[in-house]
Amino acid sequence: MTSILVHYQEIALKGRNRPYFIGQLVRNVRRQTADLGVKDVRALMGRIEIVLGPSAGYEAVSERLRHVFGIANFSKAGRAARDLESVASAVLADLEGHRPVTFRVSAKRGDKTFPMTSPQLERELGARIVERLGWPVKLERPEMVVTVEVLPNRIFYSFGKEKGAGGMPTGVSGRVACLMSGGIDSPVAAYRLMRRGCSVVPVHFHSYPYLSRASQEKARELTEVLTRYQMHTTLRLVPFGELQRQVVLSVPAPLRVVIYRRLMLRIAERIARASRAKALVTGEVIGQVASQTLENLTVIADATSMPILRPLVGTDKEEIVAEAMRIGTYEISIVPDQDCCQLFTPRSPETHARRWQVEEAEAKLPIEDMVRAAVEATATEEFRFPPPTS
Repeated sequence: MTSILVHYQEIALKGRNRPYFIGQLVRNVRRQTADLGVKDVRALMGRIEIVLGPSAGYEAVSERLRHVFGIANFSKAGRAARDLESVASAVLADLEGHRPVTFRVSAKRGDKTFPMTSPQLERELGARIVERLGWPVKLERPEMVVTVEVLPNRIFYSFGKEKGAGGMPTGVSGRVACLMSGGIDSPVAAYRLMRRGCSVVPVHFHSYPYLSRASQEKARELTEVLTRYQMHTTLRLVPFGELQRQVVLSVPAPLRVVIYRRLMLRIAERIARASRAKALVTGEVIGQVASQTLENLTVIADATSMPILRPLVGTDKEEIVAEAMRIGTYEISIVPDQDCCQLFTPRSPETHARRWQVEEAEAKLPIEDMVRAAVEATATEEFRFPPPTS
C-alpha cells in the first residue's frame, strides 16, 4: 500500500469555487509533507491521493496530515486495476497479518460505468475474504472496514480511516491579526480562525524592560506550535511598557485596564492593515475578567474601525482548556511569566466603563504619538514549518 487517500467534506459544498479550495488544500498538503519523501500529491475525483516514495513512512506523513485543515479523514491505501480479480487479489495480499474479530466491506463507485454495483462488489469481495481468511462478517460496527473506491482509471482500497483536522484549508479565507498573550485563551482563538481558513498574524504585547522577556519567549513557543497548522507565521512583538507608564501617570486607576486594551486595539489595527489583514481576533470571553464585561467590551471595541472576531466569546474555561490541551498550547500557556497585563494593574478595575469617561481620560494622553511609537518599535519574527533546509 503506497498511497494515502485524503477525503474532504465541507469543500465539496463550495460549488463553482470548489477547484480553488481543492487546489489550496493540495498545496498545503505538499508543503506539510515536503521533507518526508512524498512522490506526488494530486487531486482525483472527490479526493486527494498522496503517493508515498520509498523513504516516506506512513506514520510520519499521517502525523503531518493531522495538522492540515480541510481534511475530513485519510487512510493508507492500495491501488488495483478496475476488475474484481485484481482488487480481490490485492486486498487479500495486504490483509495478511491482520486479525480482526469482525469485518465488512464498504464499496463506493465514483465511476458509475464500472459493471458491478456497490452492493455486488461488497458481496463478492466479502465472500472471498471469508473463504480465504474465515473472518466473521458484521455489518454494524465491525472491528475492520475494508473500503473500496472505484474511480475512472483505478480502484483504491483501504482498511480503516483516521480523522483529520476538519475545517477549511488555511489561506482560503484571508488574513487576520490576533492579539495573542501568553495565556490559554488567545492561542485557541488563533487556532479556531486558522481552522476556518484564515492566515493568522499573532500580535504580542510585552513590557520589557519593565518586566522580563519571559512573555516574549512564551509567545515564540506558542507561535511555533500554531505554525505547524498554517506553516508560515509572522509574529509581531510590540513593546507596551512605556505606554502603560504614561497611562499610569495620567489616567485614574479604575480606567487603566480599559485604556490599555483600547491602545492595544489601535496598535493592532495599524499592524493588521500593514499586513493586509481584514479583521482583529481576540481570546475574550464575556465575564471572564474585569475588562470583559459587556459594557467594557463595547467601549474597548469603539477604539477601532476594524472588525473584531471573538471565537471564544460564549465558551467556558473548561472547554478552552480542553481545546488548548488537544492542540498542544496548554503546557506552554500555563508556564508562569510576567505578562504586560500584570504591570501597573489596579486593584479595583472599572467593570462598567462609560464611553464619555474613557474619552475624557484619553484626552490627557498623546494617543496618536503613543500608537505610532509602538508600531515603529514593533519587532517582526518569521516562523516556518517544516523548517527550511539549509
